[in-house]
Amino acid sequence: MSKESQDLLRRIANERNIALEVLEDALEAALISASKKMLDPEMEVTRATTDPETGDYRVFAEKTVVEEVDNEALEISLPEARMFDLDIKLGDTIEIDVTPHDFGRIAAQNAKQVVTQRIREAEREMVYERYCNKIGELVSGTVQQTERGNVIVDIGYAEAYLPFNEQPRGERYHYGDRVRAVITEVSQSHRDAQVLLSRKSPELVKKLFEQEVTEVRDGTVVIKGVAREPGKRSKIAVMSTNLDVDPVGACVGMKGSRVQMVVQELKGERIDIIPYSNDRSKFVQNSLKPAEVESVDLNEEDGRATLVVRDDQLSLAIGKGGLNAKLASELTGLEIDIVSVSELEASERETREMLMSLPGADEDLIETLMSGGVFSYEDILDYEVEGLVETLNLDQNTAESLYEASRKFVAGEETPSYLLEEEEKPADIDQKVEGEPEQEPVAEESSEKEEPSEASAEENQETEEPTSVG
Repeated sequence: MSKESQDLLRRIANERNIALEVLEDALEAALISASKKMLDPEMEVTRATTDPETGDYRVFAEKTVVEEVDNEALEISLPEARMFDLDIKLGDTIEIDVTPHDFGRIAAQNAKQVVTQRIREAEREMVYERYCNKIGELVSGTVQQTERGNVIVDIGYAEAYLPFNEQPRGERYHYGDRVRAVITEVSQSHRDAQVLLSRKSPELVKKLFEQEVTEVRDGTVVIKGVAREPGKRSKIAVMSTNLDVDPVGACVGMKGSRVQMVVQELKGERIDIIPYSNDRSKFVQNSLKPAEVESVDLNEEDGRATLVVRDDQLSLAIGKGGLNAKLASELTGLEIDIVSVSELEASERETREMLMSLPGADEDLIETLMSGGVFSYEDILDYEVEGLVETLNLDQNTAESLYEASRKFVAGEETPSYLLEEEEKPADIDQKVEGEPEQEPVAEESSEKEEPSEASAEENQETEEPTSVG
């Protein structure tokens, strides 16, 4: 091998970011493979060496020392073997230099294939080892090409793959564009190592803030959670480990400079920065920002929260297509129900009317029931008599009476009084319409209306006279 070949190996190592030793091993494997094409097929070619200084190479085969040679490809006589090693004995093995004087075209082609394959294997190993521990990290690269919506991105030491389903709707990529994304997966196959990217992952928002906000990067401000609808809106919950640092202000930056950098990278995606709180009710209330919440009813066991907002804040709290409420639910990990003040008041009136149908019900009893979470007849049945007595402190007779009445209402054996009143309302209206006192004024009005109609008829006759004459 010439000195030029050694220089070529060094250039390849630099261009492909592969260790020179790896290429030298690949070259030695290629020499062994090519030599087998030139030598006896039975010969056991075991090793090849190269001299980096001179470019010389040697190929060695292993033979067994025998008294009488029957197969020259595998055996060597003792006198001949002692020309290489004086201490050799019968039955020992020895490596003999079997370097071909010249490689033919087929052998050279075979050597090229071996080197190419080894280079690919080395590149695959290098890519996998470099990126396998960087899942979730932010990388920057240049768009190389697009294939059916999928984007190939050069990230320095590898070409990463940005699938179509990991691209926010509406984003377009062209050759040469700079792209930032997070690594979601690194896989290795017999062909290559593949690095998958995502621009839809919530982790992208977090990493972008780490890059833009010094306080997030050094741990003064901690991002406790991210909820995201890619391309539309994101919510991040932040808290400070230093009482002197405002976490929301640190992320927003002077005149919004920091958050605007993230918004620009996300192609205009709206970002809500929420102060995190260990008080779950307070955190849920904050999560619905920018809407103002009047009150929060949190049920930790069921994982639900009911938030009450003013009527003029209802649409803002829900968001377009329910997006604000959805992201708040994802951020807090709770199912969120949003009701307006007027809806709550109407519901409370209906509940009070329903409970008033119970025997012996008064305002004090209704307040006791509602404060204990009773809003329907079924709730009373769930409590049972013992529960009404022990939990709500009702006396035995009252509890039994309430339970029995609720059982009959639910079973349909009796109809609650408030429903009977609703059924009677149309009948009352009909009686008023059919009553005689209300017909008399109508008759008087009609009689009064007939008089001017006669006068108008006379006026019509007067006006018609000239026409008839004409």
